[in-house]
Amino acid sequence: MAADAEANFRYNMTIKMFGVAPEPAFESPEEQEFVWGQSWGCDNDVGQIRVVMMHRPGDEMNIIDRSKKIDSIGAYGDLERGWYWQSDTIPPLEEMQAQHDALAAALEAQGAKVVYLDGVTNGRLKSCYTRDSCIAVKGGAIVTRLAGRIRRGEELPVTRKLAEIGMPILRTMHGSAMMEGGSFAWLNSKTAVVGRTIRVNDAGIAQLRDVLHHQGVELLVIDMCGYSIHIDGGFCMIDRDLALIDARQMPYWFMQKLGELGIKTIETNLDDNGWIINCLAVGPGKVIAPEGASPRTLDELASHNVELITLPYHAMQLNGGGIHCSTSPLVRDRVE
Repeated sequence: MAADAEANFRYNMTIKMFGVAPEPAFESPEEQEFVWGQSWGCDNDVGQIRVVMMHRPGDEMNIIDRSKKIDSIGAYGDLERGWYWQSDTIPPLEEMQAQHDALAAALEAQGAKVVYLDGVTNGRLKSCYTRDSCIAVKGGAIVTRLAGRIRRGEELPVTRKLAEIGMPILRTMHGSAMMEGGSFAWLNSKTAVVGRTIRVNDAGIAQLRDVLHHQGVELLVIDMCGYSIHIDGGFCMIDRDLALIDARQMPYWFMQKLGELGIKTIETNLDDNGWIINCLAVGPGKVIAPEGASPRTLDELASHNVELITLPYHAMQLNGGGIHCSTSPLVRDRVE
């Protein structure tokens, strides 16, 4: 017993001398630099983008069979193999790649490092929409669990890529959770919103809320209309206190909440390209957007001193996603 007491004494003295350090917190800049070599993650949707994950459309597109037209829905797909194409037009792969390359070049011109997702297999032709497969939060990433059969399995190459670049993974969605990043948005560093949809269920929301709760972030939940897939079809932050929205898709209480948070809104209209909201702030008030904004929306953006960088993106949109869908910011500067 004496020997055990002496061993315990030495152990306790060692702990006291060399310390146990719960602080600084995991996601604090100093701890991130010390352990992970840099500060990772995002706590907003408008700060300067430093690192962004993308996937250039490639061989996975070979799964498309132009003989598999489904006339009843005016699109292409194969129920047996599980793939689908979102529209009645399939553009050449080279056109999709050219538009994707132009977006990547525009991001790099704005100071972002583009990290390319590789290892995409088994005809997962939606992998170019990297927004959905992970969510960057303070200090790291959440690997989501995609809902669609054609998308299930994207989680593996994303996890490998995050590990390769050294980004901490704070949570991997598990159990029956369904969560896709296109239905998540930061409003400010203390408030985020998720859209509950056919792609996002209560189990996914609970696991997302758990991560954010430990970071002192309130998560708002809105129910999207009908078969809406993601919130980024109707809402996007474009400056510290400014959002672009389609009011027809947003519940009134949420619009009131934006006002309480001091967030002004620009509402799109029927003359706009429907993809205009699926844009991306690369810095406060600096936005990359697809061509097709109406003169009225352009005037509204200019009146709020928003700098707009427009690109043709119609070929990529035909697969069911836009500029916002095609980009997954992994590091952004904090904003006041």
